Amino acid sequence: MRSDLSPGTLPAREHLPADDAGTPVLDVVIPVYNEEKDLRPCVLRLHEHLARTFPYAFRITVADNASTDGTPRVAALLAAELPEVDTFRLEQKGRGRALRTVWSASEAPVLAYIDVDLSTDLNALLPLVAPLISGHSDLAIGSRLAPSSRVVRGAKREFISRSYNLILRGSLQARFSDAQCGFKAIRREVAQALLPLVEDTGWFFDTEMLVLAERAGLRIHEVPVDWVDDPDSTVHIVSTATEDLKGVWRVGKALATGSLPLDRLARPFGDDPRDREIQDVPKGLARQLVGFCVIGVLSTLFYLLLYSFFRQFAGSQAANALALLVSAVANTAANRRLTFGVRGRGGAVRHQAQGLVVFGIGLVLTSGSLAALNAATSSPAHSTELAVLVAANLAATVLRFLLFRAWVFPDRRDRQADPASGAERGVRAPSARVYVARGDGHGPYPPPGPLPRRPTAPPTAHTPTPYDPTGYGAADAPYGTSAYDTTPFRTGDADPKDSR
Repeated sequence: MRSDLSPGTLPAREHLPADDAGTPVLDVVIPVYNEEKDLRPCVLRLHEHLARTFPYAFRITVADNASTDGTPRVAALLAAELPEVDTFRLEQKGRGRALRTVWSASEAPVLAYIDVDLSTDLNALLPLVAPLISGHSDLAIGSRLAPSSRVVRGAKREFISRSYNLILRGSLQARFSDAQCGFKAIRREVAQALLPLVEDTGWFFDTEMLVLAERAGLRIHEVPVDWVDDPDSTVHIVSTATEDLKGVWRVGKALATGSLPLDRLARPFGDDPRDREIQDVPKGLARQLVGFCVIGVLSTLFYLLLYSFFRQFAGSQAANALALLVSAVANTAANRRLTFGVRGRGGAVRHQAQGLVVFGIGLVLTSGSLAALNAATSSPAHSTELAVLVAANLAATVLRFLLFRAWVFPDRRDRQADPASGAERGVRAPSARVYVARGDGHGPYPPPGPLPRRPTAPPTAHTPTPYDPTGYGAADAPYGTSAYDTTPFRTGDADPKDSR
């Protein structure tokens, strides 16, 4: 995805170092709500599996979503019994809220989550996180819809799952195969940059995160999984599906209007020192050419219809100029959005002005062809005029594509930045400011500051800090911005709210 916004801030992916034995490399979050029955066997089984198979230090974090049963007590006992287990309490429900809060506070370089029912076979856990540890991928998901996956579930759940993924493919052009499998992982630096853009706090959190990551060009690794449906699942299918469809509409609208600054998530080309000198990977010429040709065919048909309409009450030159002007504006807008992937309103007027210059060149070609035809015969047939215009437009189309690619819509991420001033050499700095969507969905706020470096010393305790999606402290937050109320405390401690 391209736009005229600021370049990405993510560094090149690198293999995680193997010498930080005291720092958890993997933090597996288990979001729970009233799961006192299943929580203990889930954590014990996961802990045994990681201790036996995972070659790095790890942590298991139980994220309690305001449970009202004995879940906090069970979590506290597990944390006291196993040093690799920690617990985190939230006073608001929402799986997305729990993952956002714990992932934002964790210092582990790889973050994952697993559903408490352990429907997914744990043998897929190491293949899930290995591409993130190696630096090959940014996110990883378990897929129940991959050809080699083995899934046991009823026809109703199977139909709903496949229908939902078809909706995602048709409406949001998603290419990943399974959005809702509770088995995912993400690199920490990616989460720090991506999570502030994700608004949902419930079940749609996964889908929104994946769609934005994919649109930003991040690499998503899929792992086929063995999955057995939990007959005692507490998920309400109808209400969840309704909220998911609302989320699809909201995200689709945001992507269509270009209101999400996804370019700030762009990665450098590679982690090889030689690759870091490459400013950007060239855009696919074949894909752009196909898109341009499709739009060109539709624009030509539109132009011919307009010409035939205007020709009824105007001369050939006037009809040609009017038809070419209207179709040129539509052609520039379509190529800007679909062929060259420029989203948002930034630079739209300039692009249309440059498109009109290209239109002028096409007008000279087509008008010259008509003038030559009228010079050859005093009253040419209408079909002859159309044939001459088609030939002239083909020549103008080739020139238009070259000008669009090299002048109107060049890939501006390869421009060199002036290290002294921070401005691009020879290019006026864009006036548009970059904003990210607020967590409460009521307005924009400035993007968060630079990502903190992962600590190299082993932490003494896992003490998550409240998630602040504004990137500001409570004292200097801009007016109208607010963070989720996710004040953390360990199970067994007094609720901070009780002291008020």
